[in-house]
Amino acid sequence: MSVLSHLQNTADSIKIQDSERTAIDTSIGSLSYKLGSYFNNIESKFVFGSYDRRTILRRSKDPNSDVDYMVVFSDGSSWTPQTLMNRLKKFAEDKYSRSEIYQSSPTVVLELNHIKFELAPAYSSWGTLYIPAPASDYSQWISTKPNTLKDALNEKNRNNQYLIRKLVRLMKYWNVNNGKVYSSYELEKYVIDKSFWLCSNLKEYFYSAVEGLETWNLAQYKKDKVNRLKEIVAKTKDYERNNMPISAESEIKKAIP
Repeated sequence: MSVLSHLQNTADSIKIQDSERTAIDTSIGSLSYKLGSYFNNIESKFVFGSYDRRTILRRSKDPNSDVDYMVVFSDGSSWTPQTLMNRLKKFAEDKYSRSEIYQSSPTVVLELNHIKFELAPAYSSWGTLYIPAPASDYSQWISTKPNTLKDALNEKNRNNQYLIRKLVRLMKYWNVNNGKVYSSYELEKYVIDKSFWLCSNLKEYFYSAVEGLETWNLAQYKKDKVNRLKEIVAKTKDYERNNMPISAESEIKKAIP
C-alpha cells in the first residue's frame, strides 16, 4: 500500500455502494408515490443535496447521512413555512407511523431503517423556488437554486480528472470523524471554489485541499483539529520525501483511517 492507494481505496469504500443506492432509490420511489397520493396540491417533488450530487457518505461512516427531498406546494406562497412543515409532518405520521419523525427546522425528518429523509417544503413563483429562510428563523421564504452547486461540482469534476467527488468524500470523512468542524455544504463549496494547480492524483488534491483550509472564523477547539490535520499532512509529506512510504501511510491514517 501507499498513501495514494490508501486514499483511493478509502474514497471508494466510504461512498454509498450500488446495493445501498438501489434500496434508497426504492424508498425514494415509495415516498414520491405516497406524497402524490396524499396531497393534491404538489407542483413537483425531487431529491437534491449530497445524495443527488453523489457526495454523500454511506451511513456506516456517517450516521447522519440523509437524503434531502424537496416538496413544492402549488399553494405554498399563501402560507408560512411552518404551515407547510406541519403538512409534511402530518403526512409522515400518517404514512410512516412506525418510523421516527420530527421537525428539524427547516425540514421534517423521516428516519427509516436504512436512510434518513429530510423533507423540505417549498413553493415556486415565475420559475424561482422559495424555501424557508434561515435569517428569519425559518418563518419567511427565500429564493434558492438547488441545482447550482450540483452543476458547479459536475463541471469541476470533469475539469479535474474526475477526482473532485472522491476528494469531497475524503474531506467529509475527516470532518465527520472530527465532530463536523465544517458544515458539509461549506466543505463542498470550498473544494469546488478552490484552484488545484499542478495536482495530478487524488493524494496531491487531498494535500492541496487540506493545506488551504481556513480557520480564522472557527472556535479554538475546531482550529486545533484543522491544525492537527495540517500537521499530519506535513509529516506525511516529510516521510515521502525521505523515502519512508510505510511511515507515510501510517501517518496519513491518523487523519483518514
